[in-house]
Amino acid sequence: MKISSVAEMRSLDEKAVSIYGIPQEILMENAGHAAYSVIQNEFGVEGKRFMVLCGTGNNGGDGLVVARKLYSSGGDVKVLVVGEISKFKGAGKKNLEIIRKLNIEIITIVEPSPIIDLIKNSDSLIDAIFGTGLDRQVDGLHKEIINIIRSSGKKVFSLDIPSGINGDTGQVMETAVRADFTVTFGLPKIGNIMHPGFDHCGKIYVSHISFPPELHGAEYIKISTNDPVVLPKRESNSHKGDFGKTLFIAGSSKYLGAPYLSAMSFLKSGGGLSFLATPESVAPFIGMKGAEIVLIPQKQTSSGSLSLENEKELIEFSDKVDFVVAGPGLSLDDETKKLVKKIVNKIEKPLLLDGDGLTALTEDLSVLQERKFPTILTPHTGEMARLAKVDVEFVEKNKIQILNKLTKELNSTIVLKGAHSLIGFSDGRIFINLSGNPGMATAGSGDVLTGVISAMHGLGFDVEKSVRTGVYVHGCAGDLAAEAVGEDGMLSGDIMEYLPESLKILRENYKSVIQNYSGKLALV
Repeated sequence: MKISSVAEMRSLDEKAVSIYGIPQEILMENAGHAAYSVIQNEFGVEGKRFMVLCGTGNNGGDGLVVARKLYSSGGDVKVLVVGEISKFKGAGKKNLEIIRKLNIEIITIVEPSPIIDLIKNSDSLIDAIFGTGLDRQVDGLHKEIINIIRSSGKKVFSLDIPSGINGDTGQVMETAVRADFTVTFGLPKIGNIMHPGFDHCGKIYVSHISFPPELHGAEYIKISTNDPVVLPKRESNSHKGDFGKTLFIAGSSKYLGAPYLSAMSFLKSGGGLSFLATPESVAPFIGMKGAEIVLIPQKQTSSGSLSLENEKELIEFSDKVDFVVAGPGLSLDDETKKLVKKIVNKIEKPLLLDGDGLTALTEDLSVLQERKFPTILTPHTGEMARLAKVDVEFVEKNKIQILNKLTKELNSTIVLKGAHSLIGFSDGRIFINLSGNPGMATAGSGDVLTGVISAMHGLGFDVEKSVRTGVYVHGCAGDLAAEAVGEDGMLSGDIMEYLPESLKILRENYKSVIQNYSGKLALV
């Protein structure tokens, strides 16, 4: 499903009116009806008491439609207008005029104290205060009202987006409503899907409000959910070489887990041959744990990391494989960093850089710009901040903007890891992944991901689908692990152990996988 920015949604609204001749009144009616349907199905209407809190913009107009429909179906409805009622315009003003002719009480709020008793006497609250256009911190009366809603304990339905959430970033603008359900219109907005906005939405319903597919599926909208794709068939007469050969350049005397998790996750995800180039002192320990991994012991520095002397051997061996991963557990030894810088441009295969491999290049990113073969970077927010030369807080608040900038500048595909990982391509497309859970925020989880992505390439996907499918499968394995052991104390090894089952489910039950995945954004 496409995900829009606030500006893109305004453009879609304008095109619906100007090109397709759908009046604004109909769009508002459709939005209100979609929200009413969700309320009816999730909570019920007849005999229930509803408080509809409306701002004076289009979001408030949507709320007035909902109030009318609740009233017509036997609901006891009060409308609270936050702001100057004279500011309603267009379709919103028309709906206000209709409400005034009905037996619905309209209360204009100028100070918060009356709201407390009104909310106490309500069964459910409809949040139609701000909508997606909020671009400033919430303060004054609006802040007090939102905080009263937050502490009310009532069932809350938000229209388009919970009031107080930035529609373009998902950031909380000082305070925000926590909804049980959110009905978003046209398309989900970035703020509905990005954290922390996603957590404030509750269950999300999407209504296209009668936009034709040419609008809600428009090519110029570059952000989408990372929907699972069908896995390539494993032919009955296949051999291990048919499922990819990956070289992992990883490990040091300080980090034995990272190289093991990367190389073994490749195999657990269906990859064919996993080659691990790791310091000679490390190889025996990994060999005892992962006998299926083909070890290529390497010369090492005095600190136990990969020596610069290995450059020629690594380049020559990379010619024998289909895919190369560099970085997991390499350490920040100066000589090892020099090795990474030297080999990046000489590896003529798809190359995934993670962890210490990324850090080695942060001082001189030109080697990435000069690469002629596909490059994949998998930073967490701290590593992304170093790549972009900004602080972590800036990354957290501007993920889409930074991802778009760096994918172009570095000529790379970038997976920005975290809650709802982002997958960015240099042509401006971004996919938001919805699988995964907080338990996956554990040491080594990213190392598992590198193995999964490389395995997807081995199964036959091109680089783009390898990255997208790898991120999805990794998250799905984490969800399966969470079901089995819980999120608390989940280890990266738990995620790895559920990779085969994740792939089995995707392969054998694709239709139900798609239904469950898209169910996170249910259509109404």
